[in-house]
Amino acid sequence: LEEIPRPIQDSGNILKQGYLEKRSREPSFFGSEWHKRWCVLTQGHFLYYANEKSKQPRGSFPIERYQAHLDPRLRKDSRKKSCFQLLCPGKRSYEFTAPSPAEAQDWVEQIQFLLKDLSSLTIPCEDEDEDEDEDEDRDSSNSMNNSQNSTLNPEEEGLEGDDIYEVLPGELPNSQ
Repeated sequence: LEEIPRPIQDSGNILKQGYLEKRSREPSFFGSEWHKRWCVLTQGHFLYYANEKSKQPRGSFPIERYQAHLDPRLRKDSRKKSCFQLLCPGKRSYEFTAPSPAEAQDWVEQIQFLLKDLSSLTIPCEDEDEDEDEDEDRDSSNSMNNSQNSTLNPEEEGLEGDDIYEVLPGELPNSQ
């Protein structure tokens, strides 16, 4: 059982961590709707813990596709300038209060910076990868054919390999 809880340090590269007050989804009649949580921003996730020493997060969510912005309307009291919100279409939104307006600003900036990083990593790479994949597929099907030439009829093998990778008509071998 000891392996299941993962210490905070194991959860990827930590970009920012610290205490924030998180607004609970169902405020109780008696308690405050804001609960102090130890929050950790990694390269892929936002995690929150009961406190700094907790091993198991109270909750976590992938940060990708979320947006962060300061939102003074979340509170009416003197700390309204320290509030920020994380929003994602179709997913639950999260509301936090930082210890100070500067700290709230820093959380928002870190998250925005990370999101920009994530989107710049995913979008261009996908396009490049698609081109490379086609070349790799052809290479790997050719190298497969070569290694199996001794056991199978090379023509049959070549056609099968091409079918798997959906070679366009213009790229079919001229032998047909």
